[in-house]
Amino acid sequence: MTSPTRDSAPTPGPDSAPTPGPDSAPTPGPDSAPAPDPATGSTPPPGCPAHSGQAPAGERLESLHGPEFAADPAATYARLREHGHIAPVELSPGVPVSLVTSYQTALDILRSPESFSKDARHWQALADGTIPLDNPVVPMMMYRPNALCSDGEAHHRLRSAISDTLDRLDIHALRRYVERSADFLIDLFGPKGEADLLKEYSARLPLLVFNQLFGCPPELSDKLVRSLSALFDITEDSEQANVLLAETLFELIALKRATPGPDMTSWLIAHPSELTDEELVHQIVVLVGAGTQPQQNLICNGLLLLLSDERFAGALAGGTMLIEDALNEVLWKDPPLANFCIHYPRHDVTVDGHRLPKGEPVVISLAAANNDPYLLSNRRGNRAHLAWSAGPHTCPAKDPAQVIAAVAIEKLLDRLPDLELAVPAEELEWRPGPFHRALAALPVRYPRTAAKSDEALAEMVAAATATGAGAVGSTPPVAGETSSHGGPAETEPSADDTDSTTAASTATASTTAASTTAASESGSEHEARRRWWKSLAQWWRRG
Repeated sequence: MTSPTRDSAPTPGPDSAPTPGPDSAPTPGPDSAPAPDPATGSTPPPGCPAHSGQAPAGERLESLHGPEFAADPAATYARLREHGHIAPVELSPGVPVSLVTSYQTALDILRSPESFSKDARHWQALADGTIPLDNPVVPMMMYRPNALCSDGEAHHRLRSAISDTLDRLDIHALRRYVERSADFLIDLFGPKGEADLLKEYSARLPLLVFNQLFGCPPELSDKLVRSLSALFDITEDSEQANVLLAETLFELIALKRATPGPDMTSWLIAHPSELTDEELVHQIVVLVGAGTQPQQNLICNGLLLLLSDERFAGALAGGTMLIEDALNEVLWKDPPLANFCIHYPRHDVTVDGHRLPKGEPVVISLAAANNDPYLLSNRRGNRAHLAWSAGPHTCPAKDPAQVIAAVAIEKLLDRLPDLELAVPAEELEWRPGPFHRALAALPVRYPRTAAKSDEALAEMVAAATATGAGAVGSTPPVAGETSSHGGPAETEPSADDTDSTTAASTATASTTAASTTAASESGSEHEARRRWWKSLAQWWRRG
């Protein structure tokens, strides 16, 4: 895989337009989207209320939290552009913020950590109690000691732990595991001839991948996904979901400290930055948060485009490039995180004629900025969108995220080539929420297909019980050791040489059992893992 850099956007490949980096604007190519010119008249004239960053007295703020916005966000963004590059909006009742709708202004803010902090402890209205802690958006905006909410040296230390951990992933092994997971899920609904691809596929596949990447047993994964869903949806239970999220992650960390394995949780624990348990919880929140809700939205939104846009009609078996083109278009037009990248001015600052007071939240609308009317419409092959953010906080996990989404779609269309929407695209419902762009359901129909459960299950068992290098990553050799082949020796998982099967099963067995299976026979291990996957399938069928 292309190793994600820690503090800049990844270098684009030969067929893509340059991606925004921390220190330079994207250089337009023949098909790239040029940066909008601030001098073209989009800055509000003197005396315009937009200069203050506030709506005129008596005027209701545009809402980003209701069903009207979810149904037609483009109309809301169009009205907001009348304010200029930055407009006042309401994220949830009683939470006003400034929303950036301009591509170039978004880049300027994302690349200006000296003026804009990511640390929510600067949020004055939260600090003085004007906005209560039980407001439903607070769990998504509050300070956490993680790379996303940190600046300077603290950010570099925490991000290095994440980047180094992601660098240990084997992208080829990840692709194989996603393929097996996809087959496993398709077998569950394939014989029915109809499915809700959100509930039965795109929401579950990241869960399987999460289990594997983080060495997480299914009971803990279920609680993590439920709590994260509540946070993104901004429900009345957001505060309770925040508590459940933290409790569950502390359980996972305790499990992996006792029985480490070739997984991302264990690698974070062992990183030289020596993260505390609290820091570990919050780094995992960032990684899991990016790998569940946004990932399922990317898969669903990509499938919707492929199934509803006539440009792709009759070509669903066209191969990987077709899918990559569709995903790139989704990342431009309907990014799974539509409004995020929250910043807090370190001091009163004026940006493009808009006054942004110290400590008042500034939210980047990734969707509105990507669809800035000053950008060219032809974006095929152009990777300069802001879906992965830009500057010091560019998403370090974009490579594995794109692999998971592309493989998930590719495998589904390969297994179900005659897939079609069960209802017209315009009748699909979008879930309310200020942060995401998320379907409520994606109903489809297709000719029934026979399951290949035995084959898929056997492959899943083989992947899940892999030892040594692990199923999705590698464990570096111990210095000075060599294998019987004369090369570096692989380091086996610890916990008395117990394999990853033991680590996964400790959620439902006592910790004593985990330490007494060091010499277990491969046949019994295989059968235990097989029962594990069957129980997971039964659990999903009940859901």
